[in-house]
Amino acid sequence: MSSIDYNEKIPNNVNLAEDRGLRRALEHWQPNYLGWWSEMGPEGSRDFDVYLRTAISVDPKGWAQFDYVRMPDYRWGIFLNPGQEDRRIHFGDHKGEPAWQEVPGEYRANLRRIIVTQGDTEPASVEQQRHLGLTCPSLYDLRNLFQVNVEEGRHLWAMVYLLHKYFGRDGREEGEALLERRSGEEDNPRILQAFNERTPDWLAFFMFTYFTDRDGKFQLCALAESAFDPLARTTRFMLTEEAHHMFVGESGVSRVIQRTCQVMRELGTDDPERVRSAGAIDLPTIQRYINFHFSVTIDLFGADESSNAATFYSTGLKGRFGEGKRNDDHVLKDDSYRVLVERDGNLSEKEVPMLNALNEVLRDDFIADSVGGVNRWNKVIEKAGFDYRLIVPHKAFNRKIGSLAGARVSPDGHVISGDEWDRRMAGWLPSPGDREFVASLMGRVVAPGKFAGWIAPPAMGVNRLPVDFEYVRFN
Repeated sequence: MSSIDYNEKIPNNVNLAEDRGLRRALEHWQPNYLGWWSEMGPEGSRDFDVYLRTAISVDPKGWAQFDYVRMPDYRWGIFLNPGQEDRRIHFGDHKGEPAWQEVPGEYRANLRRIIVTQGDTEPASVEQQRHLGLTCPSLYDLRNLFQVNVEEGRHLWAMVYLLHKYFGRDGREEGEALLERRSGEEDNPRILQAFNERTPDWLAFFMFTYFTDRDGKFQLCALAESAFDPLARTTRFMLTEEAHHMFVGESGVSRVIQRTCQVMRELGTDDPERVRSAGAIDLPTIQRYINFHFSVTIDLFGADESSNAATFYSTGLKGRFGEGKRNDDHVLKDDSYRVLVERDGNLSEKEVPMLNALNEVLRDDFIADSVGGVNRWNKVIEKAGFDYRLIVPHKAFNRKIGSLAGARVSPDGHVISGDEWDRRMAGWLPSPGDREFVASLMGRVVAPGKFAGWIAPPAMGVNRLPVDFEYVRFN
């Protein structure tokens, strides 16, 4: 099961050749997928040879190879981690029972909903990022963008396989719908609002891959605990690829900060206007981008009190992050959790049943993980000799989902009036002027080893190659 058959029309390690009906259905879907990629994939990139990694195995040791590939020829496919013999469900009402190899009828609708929602995010992010190649700061970054794009495309294949194999006609229809929705389209948008936001520039892309792909990590980790074994095995392999996406985000923002600090040292000032005049992105603007992308991303976890979250857990469909490492009964019927609410102009906590607060548990895990990267960015600033510190804003800031939706809360966690919010919002969230300035820096740089003036080179190239390697060949 660890090897992948690339002789098939659809590369896979799920013995697709032995399931003729499923193979025909997926081969029928494949041209539609390629049509979607041609229409909505990276703009103007059809004839580029890109130095990409391709999965050749699901063995953690040596699972991928690197070579030049034209993206329309990338071998997308279906890869599941090896099954665990006698795997048991380890949380919820079915704890201790054998993991499911088929979909229980009573959970069919909820399981399909989970898979469709996850699947919808994958093509959405490709659509959000399709113009970025036209303004890449280097060949190194262009290659990383394209790597993220093709892997998001493969993650769509992972979800469509599950829909086709386990959900019959309904699954096939959902698979078609995944190719019909469009990010930001008014009449047929993507399911989750964060995936309808524009990704207009590379700073936004780096923030997206740091924060929003990190949401993907936590959601996939929760699904990797699922009692439905094919979903658990699929998402475990997706996590292997997801790690690179978060690396692109964290290292990208770090390189922006590094270049900004270099300019500040050269100028002898941290004045934002002077930094901007020198062609770098000032630190307060970076903070405003953090505030926006962080707040949009934590809404993806859903309402802080959710009966759906309780149902998904109790029925075994979706666990917690690190479920097996938690020291409790993994049933949670007698446990509670504290969530934030706004009362009388103040934030306070209230205790709710743990099962209903599982979205908030996952959100808090995500926040703790996000802080680590921001602290590493601060070390770059500190090492450069400046006192400015970036922060993760309060989790009640700029919320649109749950009990805190619409609450007027400052980044440091103080409830404020609507008038004060309107007056100070431009200092907390990217303004049209901020977006316009960052966009003005987005000139395309494609000479090997050259980088735009607003970002520093990486410390090391891809696959230990030189930074000035020809990562993308234009034909």
